[in-house]
Amino acid sequence: MAQRRGPSTRRKSATRRTGASRRTARRRTASQRRWFLLLGVVAAVIVAATWIGSLPLTVAPPNVAKPMSMAAARASNAKVPTVYSRLRRAARFRFRGGPAAREQAAECLATAALYEAGDDRRGQRAVMQVVLNRVGARGFPKTVCGVVYQGSSRITGCQFSFTCDGSIRRRTIHAGWANARREARRALSGRVYPEVGRATHYHTDWMVPYWRDSLVKVARIGTHLFYVRS
Repeated sequence: MAQRRGPSTRRKSATRRTGASRRTARRRTASQRRWFLLLGVVAAVIVAATWIGSLPLTVAPPNVAKPMSMAAARASNAKVPTVYSRLRRAARFRFRGGPAAREQAAECLATAALYEAGDDRRGQRAVMQVVLNRVGARGFPKTVCGVVYQGSSRITGCQFSFTCDGSIRRRTIHAGWANARREARRALSGRVYPEVGRATHYHTDWMVPYWRDSLVKVARIGTHLFYVRS
């Protein structure tokens, strides 16, 4: 004969069902909140991607030049005025590091000067000054070797073309090395080359890099034109 449950037993059973229902409701609410949060994040990402995609593309690899003949490039560069009032003397470079680090920095500096300017002494000193100016400028690595080899792991994007066009693998051997190393050590000891001031960019006069018109030309050394930020 089946036993009847008393009022107390029925109340306990109802209480358990109510508690289970509340727990289920809480879990369902928490799950819904997570889904809404996830949907919100996805929507934000889509909006951000759409906004970024609508911006004009103004960044190009540093070694990209406007396509034109050598004569046309030289004529175009000649029209750009040299603003001598923006040619300000750079501060003495203060190297912070031990003897080994200094020797490594000198080698990087000499390598850049030789590959970029050959055995021309004025050109070498000008290139070295640009490298040291970059070390102290925003947006560039804070070491000499870091500046020289910035972007060298990419086919395009290197700051000094010899580091990514294969030239560095064909190390030249001539008298220019001795002078380049000597000048590099002097520059690291605080010697300033005032003819290019605080220039952070330069290019040869037979090419027109994409960034030329966004900077201010302040000097010319041989066939190289030097610029400061505007």
